[in-house]
Amino acid sequence: MSSAAQPWLQIDETHDPALTSWVAAANDPATDFPVQNLPFGRFRTATNPAPRLGVAIGDQVLDLERAGLVEPGSDLNALMARGPALRRTLRLTLSRGLRAGSPKQADWAAALVPMAAAELLLPCRVGDYTDFYIGIHHATRVGRLFRPDNPLLPNYKWVPIGYHGRASSLIASGQGFRRPNGQSMPPGATEPRFGPCQRLDHELELGILIGSGNALGEPIPVDQAEDHVFGLTLFNDWSARDVQAWEYQPLGPFLSKNFASTLSPWVVTLEALAPFRQPFTRPEGDPAPLPYLDSKQQRASGAIDIGLEVHLQTAEMAGRGQAPARIARSNFASAAYWTIAQLVAHHTVGGCNLQPGDLFGSGTLSGPGEGEGGSMLELTEGGKRALELPGGETRTFLQDGDTVILKARCERAGARAIGFGECRGTVLPAPGMAISAV
Repeated sequence: MSSAAQPWLQIDETHDPALTSWVAAANDPATDFPVQNLPFGRFRTATNPAPRLGVAIGDQVLDLERAGLVEPGSDLNALMARGPALRRTLRLTLSRGLRAGSPKQADWAAALVPMAAAELLLPCRVGDYTDFYIGIHHATRVGRLFRPDNPLLPNYKWVPIGYHGRASSLIASGQGFRRPNGQSMPPGATEPRFGPCQRLDHELELGILIGSGNALGEPIPVDQAEDHVFGLTLFNDWSARDVQAWEYQPLGPFLSKNFASTLSPWVVTLEALAPFRQPFTRPEGDPAPLPYLDSKQQRASGAIDIGLEVHLQTAEMAGRGQAPARIARSNFASAAYWTIAQLVAHHTVGGCNLQPGDLFGSGTLSGPGEGEGGSMLELTEGGKRALELPGGETRTFLQDGDTVILKARCERAGARAIGFGECRGTVLPAPGMAISAV
């Protein structure tokens, strides 16, 4: 299938970097949400507690129902199910209506809600959640901690590794979560202990939200796969590393992953990401993907240039009024060993049916260099080297009261920069425990 048949790859009038908006904050070069972005989400307010659909523009949310763009009671899953053509039409309508000089300004201004006055919710109902492991630098670095001579298992470069997670414990950005209790086997012990997790970690990931699904037993070809993807979010798959080390063999993560995972509120569509596409390549000497995972289209534009950051604010920093400190940065294009389309094709090749709102986690997206680890496990070499923070505090793993903020931004010469907003979560004490260092 040629790129001409895939409109989400095309640059059109909605991407024009010269476009400005009548929403003043959308013209700030620092905003994540200029008129060239227009991500979708759900929100509610104190005066109108019913969840409804919105689009982020500057520091405002455009209420799509009040603007007359969706039917009363519409949700994002219904929009996802209708496929990419409707999404592209709606994006064009939104772009033209929010541009400076638009005749829609008088009507739509009344449909704006300040983002600061809105409660941002999970963007959609997630029925199923699969977590992949496509960050090759993360997989290599973590593998080296346990298998110094053979960090990557033989299947890694042939098959996208993943496991089915727990959708019920997905939480919205800004929501705190309790440190989990569980079993672990301390070094040198002869029997496991039970109690609060001692090695709590974050994971820097992107979330991939499915749009229109497929029928049971009908695989999605790799070059049609992105037709079934609505967009991307930020995703933090919190991990109890000590619980994980004890439980994961032979079947993989269980309680170490099912207590909380945080999803950011805004879904950046594939159309908004079109200017930031780039060729997808693998290191010389690595095997080519099997034919069902390979195509000219994937090699030409399967990667997306998305800069990623992790910030940490301890309770002590917050008490002093000190801003969060950036502790890591990386990039999706250089971190990911598999493309989004390859994940969809592989997930369905055996006949699995995806549904609107299904979520894929990318796995931890670490870079190859110093300070590019997407987890504390990497940044502290498994807890052997403390991470130093401004103000003199240190961390090997997360403590109660710590807040982790994930950020992402796309920047390229000749294009308007766009961002994803924040994915924020705070560690609360385990049930029955007071806030204290662990």
